[in-house]
Amino acid sequence: MPRKKYHPVADFTKKKAMAKRIKAKSITGKTEGPYRSVDHFESLAVMDFEGKDTLDKLFDFAVQQFGKADCLGTREVLSEENETQPNGKVFKKLILGEYSWRSYQDVDVEVRHLGSGLAALGQQPKSTIAIFCETLVTLYATLGEDAVAYGLNECEATHLITSAELLETKLKSVLSKISHLKHIIYVDKKNINTSAYPEGLQIHSMRAVQELGAKPENLAVQPQRPQPADLAVIMYTSGSTGRPKGVTIIHSNLIAGMTGQCERIPGLGPKDTYIGYLPLAHVLEMTAEISCVTYGCRIGYSSPQTLSDQSTKIKKGSKGDCTVLKPTLMAAVPAIMDRIYKNVMSKVQEMSYVQRTLFKLGYDYKLEQIKRGYDTPLCNMLFKKVKALLGGNIRMMLSGGAPLSPNTQRFMNVCFCCPIGQGYGLTETCGAGTITEGEGRKQIRSNNATYRHNLSLPTVADYSTGRVGAPLICCEVKLRDWAE
Repeated sequence: MPRKKYHPVADFTKKKAMAKRIKAKSITGKTEGPYRSVDHFESLAVMDFEGKDTLDKLFDFAVQQFGKADCLGTREVLSEENETQPNGKVFKKLILGEYSWRSYQDVDVEVRHLGSGLAALGQQPKSTIAIFCETLVTLYATLGEDAVAYGLNECEATHLITSAELLETKLKSVLSKISHLKHIIYVDKKNINTSAYPEGLQIHSMRAVQELGAKPENLAVQPQRPQPADLAVIMYTSGSTGRPKGVTIIHSNLIAGMTGQCERIPGLGPKDTYIGYLPLAHVLEMTAEISCVTYGCRIGYSSPQTLSDQSTKIKKGSKGDCTVLKPTLMAAVPAIMDRIYKNVMSKVQEMSYVQRTLFKLGYDYKLEQIKRGYDTPLCNMLFKKVKALLGGNIRMMLSGGAPLSPNTQRFMNVCFCCPIGQGYGLTETCGAGTITEGEGRKQIRSNNATYRHNLSLPTVADYSTGRVGAPLICCEVKLRDWAE
């Protein structure tokens, strides 16, 4: 059987044409739209897996599919040291161990025990549980004291999950102003003196709540399952003006948003490792982690202070989280990528003249090839050390939250040898809106959006700058004049 001939020029011409193809059309024929993706033009995609229309069904499905596989990972703090800086300031530096992992089955047991424990404490279906916590495997925090008090009162939360540190610092002074709160659950493995807190307010450790939930009589109580139209999350934004705004998001919103986002990440699956370091209080991170769990990716937790070997909390000579985890996927706000760009370019300036010249020649050559739609496998070797800053295995990055500068985007394309999926979305749209395409193979969904697909097509990364891509298959976008 004759071998198929490979023509690189024809191949890249075809890929470039695919990258520039029309990706969305107006469903009304009018210029202002609404616009819908041509990949799902007849209807909007509402779910990835047939019948999995709420978050609990989606999680149960993931546990069934990936049971013993790694799900969530964290690093143990081996030691903590004070380091005095030249200006006299003292910073805490950490030495961290390897990642330890909980399987999907392990997480499932913890989830069931926690849910059962909350019910035993009087938590009712459709009532509100508030989350205010720092960067851990569980939860995150971003709002200040007054904003937290305002949010807790507005949503009438009866149960609050937090950390011991936040409880004793930010929350303690405002607890008397929060009228509906009955139970506080802290995630740390420590004891807290509860005598200084308002009378009638019960304080528990998360371990105690899980142990309560593990009792046979509590596990025997059947949970009440949510419906697609039930409220899943009230996510508070900082608010551009005035008080924080609580955005109400139902289960079907999150399922549809995840469906659209996953379609723009070709090849998403169990071979991927995602590094989670952004706040879960940010809709981009929340939907990214839902997507990863659904598709069997493992999530290794991190923070901006421990992300790389050069991060502020990592002791010199120790390994940052990316070096240990070697993630394949990463979400990043432009500020993080700008910081990486500046750090690398400052190192380049410290190189010898010959090294600096070689770096610039390789950089300029690869940049030109990217603009033309070509790849440079041999040239990629030049940037091996730069790629190692994020573990060396990153195959795609997602950027959101603010516009990404063209210089920074091109730098990431060249030095990390991966496409940047720049997107636009809002908390009100579950982070979904638009994302530029990544390179790989994507599944073509039928109109009923079932899980079993029998067709996949190649996609080509959109390496253009200053763009956020076409509408996702789960939503429509309409243009509207806004008079200045």
